[in-house]
Amino acid sequence: MGHIALLSNPYAGKGRGGQATDAAVSHLRSRGSEVRVYTGDSASATVELAARAVDEGPDVLVVVGGDGTLSGILDVVCAASVPVALVAAGTGNDLARALGLPRHDPAAAAELALTGTGRVLDVGEVTTADRSARFLTVAALGFDAKVSDRTNRLRWPHGALRYYLALVIELVRLRPLRFTVAVDGETPETALGTLVAVGNTASYGGGMPVCAGATPDDGMLDLVQVARLGRLRLLRLFPLLLRGRHLSRPEVRHRRVRMVTVSAPGLVVYADGERLGEDECTISLCPAAFTVLTPAEGVLA
Repeated sequence: MGHIALLSNPYAGKGRGGQATDAAVSHLRSRGSEVRVYTGDSASATVELAARAVDEGPDVLVVVGGDGTLSGILDVVCAASVPVALVAAGTGNDLARALGLPRHDPAAAAELALTGTGRVLDVGEVTTADRSARFLTVAALGFDAKVSDRTNRLRWPHGALRYYLALVIELVRLRPLRFTVAVDGETPETALGTLVAVGNTASYGGGMPVCAGATPDDGMLDLVQVARLGRLRLLRLFPLLLRGRHLSRPEVRHRRVRMVTVSAPGLVVYADGERLGEDECTISLCPAAFTVLTPAEGVLA
């Protein structure tokens, strides 16, 4: 057997990445593996290290970090033939949740580099006026994207309270957006709405299943549109959303698509926790883009 490359983001999950790296490396070496560690201190450095790591021909690339860490190197990973083992160490870890990966045991997650089963995943792609970027979980457009944007700009408080404060601020500022949505080349439709979410997987924000039922290997994206809502109706919808029971509501429209273009004055586009653009975007799918090692069927993560 050759070597395992381990790419670490020690700053993921407010520092949990460093501890997870130590646990993963220790476990793999205790199992007799040769492990070469690459530690990035910035997004650009991580991309460079990922390219160097795969150029050296590892059997497996272990990525220690959150959804954003892996999505930031997707261009490198998708161009390589090396399978990926994800040691979830981020804040939301929605990809790990979707795949049934261990989210609280770095050693168990690292073990999948040796014993995991390959699962070939699709990858979403957002194209805006300025850039194209791949994503793993959900692209958020509208109210939920504005909450993410506000959360990133707040400096206080810390942890979940910052998200809830951002939610309150954006509820107070709630205004419907005039979304124009064109699906798979069909005639665009324009209507006032609260949010649009495009999912490769079911959840974002650490388990909120806005695209309940979406799976990352079916060759399709799940498009969820929430109609114009007042503050009270939006607050009433949230408990259903948290349980994934909102898709049958009359104010929610759910479709499975291959490509969608969305525009609106004041639109903000987020995916995998990163702001990707404004005003207009096209979201498409790269099917069967790369392989992730997952627990064998029937094994609980």
